[in-house]
Amino acid sequence: MVSQIEPSTQTLYDQDYYLWLRTTINQLRTNQFSSVDLDNLIEELEDMGRSQKRTVKSLLIRLFEHLLKLTYWNVERERNQGHWKGEIRTFRREIKDELKDSPSLKPYILEIFDQCYQDARTEASDRSQLSIDIFPLIPIGSLEQILDENWFPEYNHNHHAKAD
Repeated sequence: MVSQIEPSTQTLYDQDYYLWLRTTINQLRTNQFSSVDLDNLIEELEDMGRSQKRTVKSLLIRLFEHLLKLTYWNVERERNQGHWKGEIRTFRREIKDELKDSPSLKPYILEIFDQCYQDARTEASDRSQLSIDIFPLIPIGSLEQILDENWFPEYNHNHHAKAD
């Protein structure tokens, strides 16, 4: 029996993921559709979609967090603004790249926008040790603004907040 000498693609998936991937691609290219491990292939494709969403969500939170630190963490701004601005530029570029590859993710970004901002407020507060109340409840910019490489919120000089 051939199946005992060659592992089935189902077993291959568990034993050697990369080999499973190469085998599946080869089977699809050569029209061997009946040999394709469809269950795992479908699962992988679904995971890719979820992974892209997680990536965009994480990037958006990190972008907001760095914009908030740059705008409100006065005592650290002079020392860290170069680093923060570099990070902001990187996160903006990576989000734009994701949207270029998958324009249909834009409605998802708008759907998670406010929650990501709230998560970023919490993270910025944790990292800066500043009161969360220093960071505005309403997002500091629109999606278009925060993705614009030349846009930065006005620095808030009213709060001479120090770590507690």
